[in-house]
Amino acid sequence: METEEPGSPSPDDAVLFFGVALVLGIGSRHLLRGTRVPYTVALLVLGVALGGLEYGTKHGLGKLGAGIRIWAAINPDLLLAVFLPALLFESSFSMEVHQIKKCMAQMVLLAVPGVVISTVLLGAAVKLTFPYDWNWKTSFLFSGLLSATDPVAVVALLKDLGASKKLSTIIEGESLMNDGTAIVVYQLFYRMVLGKTFDAGSIIKFLSQVSLGAVALGLAFGIASVLWLGFIFNDTIIEISLTLAVSYIAFFTAQDALEVSGVLAVMTLGMFYAAFAKTAFKGDSQQSLHHFWEMVAYIANTLIFILSGVVIADGVLQDNIHFERHGTSWGFLLLLYVFVQISRAVVVGVLYPLLRHFGYGMDIKEATVLVWSGLRGAVALSLSLSVKRASDSVQSYLKPEVGTMFVFFTGGIVFLTLILNGSTTQFLLHLLGLGKLSATKLRVLKYTQYEMLNKALEAFGDLRDDEELGPVDWVNVKKYITCLNNLEDEQAHPHDVPDKDDHVHTMNLKDTRVRLLNGVQAAYWGMLEEGRITQSTANILMRSVDEAMDLVSSQSLCDWKGLRSNVHFPNYYRFLQMSRLPRRLVTYFTVERLELGCYICAAFLRAHRIARRQLHDFLGDSEIARIVIDESTAAGEEAKKFLEDVRVTFPQVLRALKTRQVTYAVLTHLSEYIQDLGKTGLLEEKEIVHLDDALQT
Repeated sequence: METEEPGSPSPDDAVLFFGVALVLGIGSRHLLRGTRVPYTVALLVLGVALGGLEYGTKHGLGKLGAGIRIWAAINPDLLLAVFLPALLFESSFSMEVHQIKKCMAQMVLLAVPGVVISTVLLGAAVKLTFPYDWNWKTSFLFSGLLSATDPVAVVALLKDLGASKKLSTIIEGESLMNDGTAIVVYQLFYRMVLGKTFDAGSIIKFLSQVSLGAVALGLAFGIASVLWLGFIFNDTIIEISLTLAVSYIAFFTAQDALEVSGVLAVMTLGMFYAAFAKTAFKGDSQQSLHHFWEMVAYIANTLIFILSGVVIADGVLQDNIHFERHGTSWGFLLLLYVFVQISRAVVVGVLYPLLRHFGYGMDIKEATVLVWSGLRGAVALSLSLSVKRASDSVQSYLKPEVGTMFVFFTGGIVFLTLILNGSTTQFLLHLLGLGKLSATKLRVLKYTQYEMLNKALEAFGDLRDDEELGPVDWVNVKKYITCLNNLEDEQAHPHDVPDKDDHVHTMNLKDTRVRLLNGVQAAYWGMLEEGRITQSTANILMRSVDEAMDLVSSQSLCDWKGLRSNVHFPNYYRFLQMSRLPRRLVTYFTVERLELGCYICAAFLRAHRIARRQLHDFLGDSEIARIVIDESTAAGEEAKKFLEDVRVTFPQVLRALKTRQVTYAVLTHLSEYIQDLGKTGLLEEKEIVHLDDALQT
C-alpha cells in the first residue's frame, strides 16, 4: 500500500469535511428554528469562518483544513453537475402544475426580458464606473453571471419563511427559469470573450437552440421515464431511483452531449413530472419520494452554502496582495451591491404593468418582495470560478486578475444578498402584512382550538382510568397541553361575525368553498390508493379541482365544468345498442368511451359526498356551510343523470367497472391485513414477503 507524503492532504479528509458540514447544517437548522434568520444564511457565515481560519491563519485547521482545500479545489463545472440536477428537480417537481400554468407568463417575463434588461443595465454600470479597464464583452460576461437569481438560495428562503403559494410560485419559477436563461447569456458572452465572433442572426440561433433544445430534451426524458414508471408496480425503491437517475442523465445529456441548457432541461423534466407523474406515486411511495427528495435537497443545500462561504473566504484571502494594491475594491463591492438592487428594481418596475395583467396579477407589496428576494447564490459563484479557471490557463484571452476580481465581486454579492436580503425578507413580509393569516382564517383557527379541547376531553374520558396505573387528574393533564391553556372567552362559530357586511360574507363563502374542494381532492387521492380510479382519471379530476379553486371568489363551486368534456352520452349510443350490429363491435365503440365517463362521475359524486359530510361535521349547520353544501349537491346532478343513462342502456359497463373496483379493493384489504399481522408479530418477515408477492402478482 502506498504511503501518503507527510503534509499532503489525504482523500479521507474530504469525507471529514462532508461530515462536519452536515453536523453544522443540523446545528444551524435546529438552533434557528422559530427565528427570522434562514439557516442557509448561517451556513454561509460558518463557511466564511471555516475558510477564514484555514486560509487566513498560520496553522490552519489540520485534517479538516485539508478536507476544505480538497473541496474548494473542485472543478466548478463538476460542482454544478453534482448539486444542481437534484436541487432543480426537487424544486420544480414540488411546484403546483396548475399554478405554474397560471403564472407561466409572469415567470417567462422575468426570466427572459428580465435577464436581458438586468444584464444590459449591470454591464453598462460596471463598464462606466469600475476602474479595471474591462471591455464591453467582459463587463457583459460579469453582469450575465450576476443576473442569475439563484433557485438554491431563493427556494431555501421561501421554504423557511412560508410566503403565500402564489408569490412563492412566481419567485421560485422565475429563479429556476432565470437561472437557465442567465447561464445561456453567460455562455454566449463567455464564448465571445474567448475569441468567438457572433452576428445578430447567429446570437438568436444560438439562444433558441440552447433553450428550445433543452425544453424538448426535458420533455423527451419525462415522457420516456413516466412510461417506464407505468410498468413498475409497488416498488418504491425503483420508482425513486428512476427519478434521481433521470434528472442527472438529462442534465448531463443536455450540457455535454447536445450543448443545450442543462438547467432548463431538468426544470422541464421536473415540471413534466409534477403535471403527469404525481399520481404514479401512491400512498407510502409518495411519502417516501417526498422525504427522499427533501433529504437530497437538504444535504445539497447544506454542502453548497458552506462550500460557497469557504470559496468566498479563499477568494478574498488567497489574493489579498491584489486587494492591498486596490484597497478601493471593497468600496466598489458595496457600489456593485447597490447596482444589483437598482437593476432588479428597474426590471420589476419596467415589467410591472405586464406582471399585473397576467396570471394571478400582482400588487405593489408583492412586487416589493419580488425585488428584495433577488438573491444570488452558488450558481453565480460556480460560473465566476469557471471564469477564474479559464483566466488562470496559459492560452487565456483574460488576464488572471480578471478571474480573481470576478470571484471576489461575485462572492461578495452572494454574501451580501444572502446576509442583508435573506435575513430581512421575513421582516419585510411581516411589515407589508403578507405573511399573516386573514381574519377569516384566524376565526377558523380559534374555532378549531375549541374543537381540539372538546376532543381532548373526550379522549381523557376514555383514558382517565387505567387498569395498571389507576386514575389521573384533568387539571394536571391540561397544564401540560399548553396550546389549550389560553382559551378564555366563549367558543364562537367562525361564521358568526357581529358586523355582517358583504365583504365578510364573501370571504367566509370563499374560505368554505376552498375547504370543501380541498376535501374533494383529498378524497380523490384516497380513491386512487384504493384502486377506485386509474392514474389518468385521477389527473383529470385533480385538474378540475385546481381550476375551480381559482374561481371560488367569483363563482359557486364549478369543478364539474372542467369534467364535462370527458362525460357525455351521445344519442347514437342508444341506437347502436338497439341495432343488429355484432355485439363485439358495439362494445368496442361504446364501452371504452363510457368507462372513463363512469369512473369520473362515480368518483365526483363519492368525493363530494365525503367532503360534504366532513364539512358538516366540522362547521355544523351554519348558513354559509349550507350554501356551499347545496352548491356541491347541485353540481352532482349531471353526473347522476349520466350514470343513470349508462345503467339503463349499457348495464354491462357499470358491472365491469364495479367488478374491477371490488377486486382491487379486496386485494388492498388483504395486503393491509398481512401488514397488520406483521406489525403485531404474528407473522415473520419471510412469511409476509411470500404472501405479499402472491397478492401483488
